[in-house]
Amino acid sequence: MTEATHDANLDTSIFSDRESEVRSYSRNWPVVFDTAKGATLTTVDGDDYLDFFGGAGALNYGHNDDDMKSALLEYIQRDGVTHSLDKYTVAKRAFLETFTSTILEPRGLDYKVMFPGPTGTNAVESALKLARKVTGREAIINFTNSFHGMTLGSLSVTGNSMKRAGAGIPLVHATPMPYDNYFGGVTEDFQWMERVLVDSGSGMNRPAAVIVECVQGEGGINAARAEWLKALDELCKRHEILLIVDDVQMGCGRTGEFFSFEFAGIKPDIVTLSKSIGGYGLPLAITLFNRELDEWTPGEHNGTFRGNNMAFVTAEVALRKYWSDDKLQNRTLENGRILRERFSPLVYKYEGKLELRGRGMAFGIAFLEKPELAAEVMARCFDNKMLVETAGPSDEVVKFLAPLILTDDERDRGIEICYEAVDHVLAQQYL
Repeated sequence: MTEATHDANLDTSIFSDRESEVRSYSRNWPVVFDTAKGATLTTVDGDDYLDFFGGAGALNYGHNDDDMKSALLEYIQRDGVTHSLDKYTVAKRAFLETFTSTILEPRGLDYKVMFPGPTGTNAVESALKLARKVTGREAIINFTNSFHGMTLGSLSVTGNSMKRAGAGIPLVHATPMPYDNYFGGVTEDFQWMERVLVDSGSGMNRPAAVIVECVQGEGGINAARAEWLKALDELCKRHEILLIVDDVQMGCGRTGEFFSFEFAGIKPDIVTLSKSIGGYGLPLAITLFNRELDEWTPGEHNGTFRGNNMAFVTAEVALRKYWSDDKLQNRTLENGRILRERFSPLVYKYEGKLELRGRGMAFGIAFLEKPELAAEVMARCFDNKMLVETAGPSDEVVKFLAPLILTDDERDRGIEICYEAVDHVLAQQYL
């Protein structure tokens, strides 16, 4: 490679000149990435970055898994169907059969599977539409600090004020309620929600559904307790309200079990999945729901790219490879325990300044007094060749969504880099 070619590869001017100002992640990580493998991203000039961002939850199995890649290349080479809308294909059949045998049946779940389109917000939109159709009611209850997508229906049940403002029109027919521990344990859980549901003078109509994340990712890695989720499930049943669990970011093993709600022993009426369900990072989303809710008429909800057969191929391999036994689940839970254990000394050292959050390998370090410090930690990690992002209403949380398949060495190196960054930033402020 000549010096001129090398310089051209490093040039980022086309992005700033031609790409919309809406771009975000590239502003924090201003390098040009070229290749990726496992938990590593490599730039055009050969620098390796440890990836604890994980495609915002779309790469639970890492970059370019060998088995998924081989299956995908073989499928393309034999001219397998790429685009099919909702026609029957061999790839779709294999995915549905494997999803049934490895995920649904072992968990006693008899969900129908809907392919609403390629993204998480497509799955959420279809879940909201179905709940309203089945119940004949309009209102939806959502929770503080929730995030469910960027299209209008999903935005209406999202808590983030900046994202909501982007809609440009009023977002209606949704009522936010306090998420678990919103009042720091001072106010009894569901006291307000139960009261307004039964009080004929509250002005609130009985909702069609409640939509909840068992761990709020974009909202700051807020993990709901099992007893809170059980109580929510029971409340919904008492009032004949459908329970929707948004598992777009926290599903596919992020919290340990395949579904983030499993540890609470509940079975939601509707579940949304996307991001890592495709296995390889290819777009795929599914909406799951109880059989009796399947009141759709043909074509009532559709999408041109709901038949992404290449994603069916890689998803099927991912299910067989990682969910035929409990090895990945157990390793994820163990890694989550190790993350919390290794960062605990910082919580004691800077008492009242930090909080550790999450479950499994959805892990967050929250800066309680000075939220802006999280961005400084993110920048220092990047300088030391590690990618992490921030989350929370004030971007006050350093958020880990590392690939679940990372090695012990990669895990320990990531801990070391981030630990040093947190300690360095806090020491400058408080010591």
